[in-house]
Amino acid sequence: MSIVTISRGSYSHGREVAEALAEELKYQCVSREIVAEASEQYNIPEGKLLHALHDAPSFLDSFQKDREINLDYFKSSFFQHMLQGNIVYHGLAGHFFLQDVSHALKVRINAGMSERIEEEMRRDNCSLEEAKKRIKKDDRDRKNWSKQVYGADTTDSRLYDMVLCVDSLTVSDVVDILAKTVRKEQFQPTAQSHEVLQKLALQAKVKALACTMSPNARVRILSDSSVELYHLDGMLKTDIRVRDDLSKRVKDELNLSVVYGEPTKPAKDYVNTFYNLEVH
Repeated sequence: MSIVTISRGSYSHGREVAEALAEELKYQCVSREIVAEASEQYNIPEGKLLHALHDAPSFLDSFQKDREINLDYFKSSFFQHMLQGNIVYHGLAGHFFLQDVSHALKVRINAGMSERIEEEMRRDNCSLEEAKKRIKKDDRDRKNWSKQVYGADTTDSRLYDMVLCVDSLTVSDVVDILAKTVRKEQFQPTAQSHEVLQKLALQAKVKALACTMSPNARVRILSDSSVELYHLDGMLKTDIRVRDDLSKRVKDELNLSVVYGEPTKPAKDYVNTFYNLEVH
């Protein structure tokens, strides 16, 4: 029931590695499928989810709130899928989401720049200079996305268990290395590592239910039967009826009771400027 998550740059053969590894291990190979699942489950166009996943946020982005909500939807679907185990995932964010899950082998696949440029030229029939420009822009966009959304550079080797380059190593070599590695004892699920994954999935699910009402809310698991929502904003901060509706939904869907870490506050705090004036 192990998980392999593969992070990759453009034209790095990461998809080839993922598909061949999944075939070798007899695992599911998933990437875009999770976007489709989130789109269907939360009734959000795939294009909006892809925008949230692939494009770095801008300080001028008027849809920042929507972006965060769409990321919450994707994260919930991602963890529900990871709970199935025996998965090779290749796509954005997997290495961030699974940092605390010990039975997830986190891998970065790189390729030499010259090979990437040649592949860009071949696929898009463009010049050498144009290919260089496109690849540098793609690398920059991915780096900006990870830094702004997660505060870390996706190319940072500390995020991964292994960083491999498809250059002197072939795709077949990399698959052999990863297949042997993921079968090692330290990447087998334990009761503790599975519990960690279950808690992450539960937090993501509750957050997805709450995000439209409080985009910045955070979730803390209190027990097997209750969760706490705190750092509240939006309607969950001000409206008791909205809290009651969310509590009922969480109870109905997840059989959990909700504790709110903060009392409701008025939408605006009004100050009576005449309160302390003495009238003669």
